[in-house]
Formats: sequence, structure tokens, C-alpha cells
Amino acid sequence: MVLSLIALSLVVAGWALVANGFERRRLTVPILFVGAGVLVGFSTHDALATALNANATQHAAEFILSILLFVDATDVRGGLFGRNPRAAFRVLLVALPLSLGSAVLLGLWLLPGLPWAVLLLIACIVVPTDFAPAAAILRDDRIPERVRNLLNVEAGYNDGIVSPVFLFALALAVGDSGGGAPSAAPWRALRHALPDAAIAVVVGAVLGAVLAQLSTLAQRRGLMTARSRRVLLVIAPVLSHGVSLGLHGNGFVAAFVCGIAFHYLYDGEALQHDLELLDDLGFLLTLAMWFVFGSVSVLALSDGVPWRTVVFCGLALTVVRMAPMLGALTGTGFDVRDRTMVGWLGPRGTPSIVFGLLSFNLLDTAHETPVLLVTVVVVLGSVVLHGVGYPAAVQACYPEPDRREAS
Repeated sequence: MVLSLIALSLVVAGWALVANGFERRRLTVPILFVGAGVLVGFSTHDALATALNANATQHAAEFILSILLFVDATDVRGGLFGRNPRAAFRVLLVALPLSLGSAVLLGLWLLPGLPWAVLLLIACIVVPTDFAPAAAILRDDRIPERVRNLLNVEAGYNDGIVSPVFLFALALAVGDSGGGAPSAAPWRALRHALPDAAIAVVVGAVLGAVLAQLSTLAQRRGLMTARSRRVLLVIAPVLSHGVSLGLHGNGFVAAFVCGIAFHYLYDGEALQHDLELLDDLGFLLTLAMWFVFGSVSVLALSDGVPWRTVVFCGLALTVVRMAPMLGALTGTGFDVRDRTMVGWLGPRGTPSIVFGLLSFNLLDTAHETPVLLVTVVVVLGSVVLHGVGYPAAVQACYPEPDRREAS
């Protein structure tokens, strides 16, 4: 583990020295950190297998996801649902459920033998998008502003919306892994997952609202400094995560709801500036997750990958996302090029990795292996498709600057 820490530190330092060069060449960060993780993974194979199944790994993954979900929820630009709420609702409430359902149906065909609960778990892993490691895409002015804004809204909310579904699927799948225990019944899984989610929603909403109102009041009275505002935003997801766990709720759902409530009720004038410290912390945690993921890939791929898994992941990255997007955004002011670009630009990242690691940690051997394989293949495929291939896709859709105003 010391070797891994040294290697990660060296790669972060090296990237920091040439980060602008990466952006100019439109290279995304995961390419570098996954590669470094793969190299280290060859020398830490056995230690990594043990660490992945440790309770500490599970809690660390949940904590990291909590911070990133809070960041996503507070980082939505142009209002709570962006500049085109109708399109945002179509993406989150129509396209997202259709993608989840499509992934389950595809799994029934290509991943035979897995219980439907595990297939739903896999759908929750392969569908959520994450632009944190590929933020350059959202700053690429070759992509129309209306498309970038919609992608920003989707990235802010989609993983938080999927989280309760993931919790339900995990409770159900763990029951299935136990050989058909009573908890495998859907109603028993709901009985386990719903109270956790309900507690998390209440805790997140209350803490987010209280912290936003107190922060606004304190600023008006001149009681806060710029540093204290930034520190408060770092503590908010940690506090909501901890309180929710203490009340037997779910930590990352609480952090997500806390972020939404804080974003909606905060009356300060410089929220984006105040988020800089939390953004940087979230970015560092994301880099660490990509590094760990690279090492995990060595473990997962050591025995080969069935062709059905490769086909499933390829379709999950393309058809499963693009078809619902093309249909859901019809009639929203987005032309075919815009809808195609929204459907294409769906990088998978930290939520997929964390959901996959949590599943690997809790499922039995018969089910953990295919879930880990799908996680690794779909995320690696996304690194290539969206990290290396996105400039060509943008050029194909928008060969000339688009001058229409954002709708």
C-alpha cells in the first residue's frame, strides 16, 4: 500500500505540472490515472484483492461518493434545473428510467443466469454519467452552450436519482446471493431500503436548509470570512453523511439531498467561488478513485472477459443511452445533432466505480465477479470512447461553430 501511495502522489504531481498541456490537447485525466493504476496493479494483485473485500473499503467508497454527490448537486449552473427545465426533466424522468430498464432487458439476453436483482444492480452501475474527470468537455466551446448546460444538469442529478434504486437492488441482490433468503423478496428489500432512503432524505433536506439559512444570516451580519464559507461547504456533506449513518440512514443519499437543499436555499452571491475548496477536494478524491480503478482492472481482467460482457458494455455505452435520449428530447428545441451529442457524451466515472466496488464488497463470489467485470469493462470503454473519441465526435456533429442562442 505504501508503494501505491507513493505512485499516486508522483502521478498527481506530474499531472499538476503539465495539466494545461492535457487540456490543450483535449486529453481527459482518467487516461493518465487509470494507466498508472494498471502499472501498480501488477505488483499489488494479492493485497488489492484482500483490501477490496474489507469493510474499510466499503465505508471509504461511500464517503467519497457522498462528497462527490454534494458537489454535483451544488454545481448545477443556470438555476436548479438549468436553463431548459423541460429538457432536464425529460432527461432525468424519461430517458434515465428507460436506460435503466433497457440495461436490465439487455442483461437478460447477454448475461444469462444472473438474477434480475443483480441485473438491476448492473444497470445502476452502467447508466449514471460523471463529468468530474472530464470537465473539459463541459468547457469545450465547440459544443453549443445549450447542450453543455443540459449535460451539466444531468451529471448533477442522475447519480443521486439512481442511488435509491441501487440501494433497493443491492438489498435484493444480497438476499439472492444468500441462496434465496427471505430478504430476497422484493417487499422485504423495500422494507430494508426505503427507511434508509427516507431517513437520508429528511436528514439531507433539514441539514441543507439549516446550513444554507444560517450561512446566509451569518454573511449578512459579517460573521463569516471567505475561508470559513469554503470550509462550511466541505463540512456539509461530511456532516449529512455522518448524521444519516448515525440514524441508520444512507450517507450518500443524505449528502446528495443536502446539496440540493443548500443550492436552492443559499442566498450568497458567490456560491461557485465558495465551492472551490470542495471542488478541489472532490477532484483529488476522483483522481484517487481512478487510480484505484486502474489497479482493480488488473485483478478483474486477469482471467479474461467473456464476449457477452464486452457486447453488453458496448451497447450500454451507446444504444442503451442514446436511444432513450433521442426519443426523450424530441420536441424540446434540440435538433438531431444536439440530441445525438447529448446521447453520445455520457462518460462513466466515479459513481459507476463506487457502485461497482460496493457491489463487489457485499455480493457472494458467484455474483461479485460478473458485476466487477462489467464495471471495469464499461468504465474502461468509456475512458476510450469519451476520453479519446469525444473530439472526433464533436467535430463530426459540429464541423462549424453553432451560433444559435441557448434555449
